[in-house]
Amino acid sequence: MIAFERELPGRERIRIRFLREDVLRVQLTWDEDFLDSGLNRYGFITEPAAPAVRVDASEDEYEASAESSRVRIRFVDSGRMLEITDKITGQTVLRQVEAHSGRRAATARFLAAPDEDWVGFGDQSRERLFHRGHTADCWVSNAKSCIPVPFFMSTHGAAVLVNSTHRVVFDICRTEPSHFSWRDPRGVVDYYVFVGGGFKELLYKYALLTGMPKLPPDWSFGLWHICRAQANDYEMVNDALQFRREGIPCDVLGLESGWMETHYDYSVEKQWSNKRFPIPPSAWTGPANFFNAVKRMGYHMELWLCNRYDLSYEAERRAGYSRPTSKDAEPAPMLQGAQSLNAHSSPVKLQDSITKPGEPWFEHLQKFVDQGFDFFKQDGSEQLDEHPDRLYANGMRDSEMHNLYPLLYARQMYEGFAEYTHRRPVVFTCAGWAGFQAWAGAWVNDTGGGPGALCAMLNTAFAGHSWAVSGMDAECEEGLHFGYLQPWSHINSGVFFRMPWVLGSKLLDMHREYARLRAQLIPYLYSWAYCATQAAVPLMLPLPLEFPDDQRCRAIRHEYLLGRDLLVAAYQKQAYFPKGRWKDYWTGEVLEGGVERDITWPENRGGGLYVREGGIIPLAPIMQYRRERPMDEITLYVFPGQEESSFTLYEDDGVSFAHLDGQCAFTPVTACAAEGRIRIRTGAPEGAYEGQPERRWAFRVAMDAVPSEVLVNGRILTPEQWRYDAARGELETGAFSGDIELEIGL
Repeated sequence: MIAFERELPGRERIRIRFLREDVLRVQLTWDEDFLDSGLNRYGFITEPAAPAVRVDASEDEYEASAESSRVRIRFVDSGRMLEITDKITGQTVLRQVEAHSGRRAATARFLAAPDEDWVGFGDQSRERLFHRGHTADCWVSNAKSCIPVPFFMSTHGAAVLVNSTHRVVFDICRTEPSHFSWRDPRGVVDYYVFVGGGFKELLYKYALLTGMPKLPPDWSFGLWHICRAQANDYEMVNDALQFRREGIPCDVLGLESGWMETHYDYSVEKQWSNKRFPIPPSAWTGPANFFNAVKRMGYHMELWLCNRYDLSYEAERRAGYSRPTSKDAEPAPMLQGAQSLNAHSSPVKLQDSITKPGEPWFEHLQKFVDQGFDFFKQDGSEQLDEHPDRLYANGMRDSEMHNLYPLLYARQMYEGFAEYTHRRPVVFTCAGWAGFQAWAGAWVNDTGGGPGALCAMLNTAFAGHSWAVSGMDAECEEGLHFGYLQPWSHINSGVFFRMPWVLGSKLLDMHREYARLRAQLIPYLYSWAYCATQAAVPLMLPLPLEFPDDQRCRAIRHEYLLGRDLLVAAYQKQAYFPKGRWKDYWTGEVLEGGVERDITWPENRGGGLYVREGGIIPLAPIMQYRRERPMDEITLYVFPGQEESSFTLYEDDGVSFAHLDGQCAFTPVTACAAEGRIRIRTGAPEGAYEGQPERRWAFRVAMDAVPSEVLVNGRILTPEQWRYDAARGELETGAFSGDIELEIGL
């Protein structure tokens, strides 16, 4: 397993191990042992079995390689300098020129190629996607940097994950234009290197180590509405009823912090506000209480939470370490004057008066799950605060636990809910660190829904995050457009009145139309969400992730792909279209790519939406909520290109873990426009699941002229069975059962 290990001048020691043929770990320590970080201790990094390694040495240089490795390591200057080369391309992808460990801090310094740049670092910048010439301060901070991730990818074919939960500060060629570096208070140099391929391949390798995203329930991709913080039972039921009356599809209704009897109750004795939610004891389980009324209208429900529980007790138990388990055990000791500091939102508070060492934190939420609540909003609150005097039960202080705590919070929510309900959890938080993409979906905290939020979400996408969302700026057309076209979508009233029906007739109509479009897009979103769980390609793709060789994409922060085939342009009247053809979803106009264009959109829309050539987009019947009716008919919106394109419709029961045992279905679809014909084929579904419907297929096909003939499975359709919309350049057909081959004469 050991590729290279030796003592260096100054009594430091270096060790390098291959984890795969293209993944290795570099450690430099001043201590006697090579210690793991909290990420290793609690399984947020899982190392695979290492391949066989051979080490060849000469007087001044060392070369280590795995039998099937694509990596060569060359050591110079007794090991402080090293070069990592991709043997397939012959390119040196990482050049460490200096590294030092020590009791106070560790530093590592690297040579940067003149044309090299880097993406990554999570939500620590809302101004850029490429970071050369800047610093990246990875420390969880409220509103400023909620999800920093010490992971970055180079345009030269390598990625690095710094294995630490301390505050890591990166200098990306800012101080020295020809070098990048980082400083880690953990005191050791400890990082993983991923070699080879473009951004997508590097993300995949990162997720193999830190965890693939887990598929949430299908209803989570519908619209969410979070009621006002001051809402009572009547207002919540009335909001639920109004969405149905207005015909605005909505799957989730939630409550902010005002639901609690005690404002911001951190304890495990949370109770409903008796004033706002007066429920007689006899009515808690009856059909007439407010939450059963909401559930009968087809909603899933969410509750706001805050937390300062010491989660390290449960983390130690789950990791198999020996820690106090008795309910009578004392909470972890506090250092003198134990305090919590947060200049953003809260005064000084004493710690720790709420933790019950023998009681897993999730247990106190079970009563709310029993009442019908499906998930919880894990607010920033004190998980984003600094606790400089706190000593956790696992022996860690805040310098080590601060960035780790959000990971424990998300994972214990996921595991607690899954174990208690045997249903897929929705973990909804605003904070994270390396590996958070495997456990949580996250909103961009306290930023609103503007361009800054979009940039933050794109930066988390470069760390493999898929279930991204920001609070919808529901009072303006541009914010509404962006808010509905995200992986998740939610309106958060906060302390205001953001219900669509109080925003005026124009915005009400726009909410209705966008919500209906989103409801139709759920099969498309869900299929690409499944792909994200297999390949770590995020559901919201920054353009440089999909078009890495197009340098003009690097400056684009107001556009993204939602899934592979939909291009969303938000907050600007100019859009860059990568190479290829793009069809305006609103108007039907076809645009040639490779250029930046001025764009417009209809008066009842708030931004640009374009279908990529070759795109295949399944559209569901409009339903007010998931499973209001069977999804027995799907319309395929297809923009065929000259080269054959394909799409796989993924389906399962939408809520259980049965899909992990193979209870799911994959239906292939292909499309091609060549030799004077358009051919679109739907194959038989592979696999099955409970509740799987019989399927009928209808088609909307982009084409430039009236077709000469239209055939389904070799049979010519009559004029009554199809129509051509000349204004939009689209053919529409009726619905047909079974496996379909649609052939169109041009």
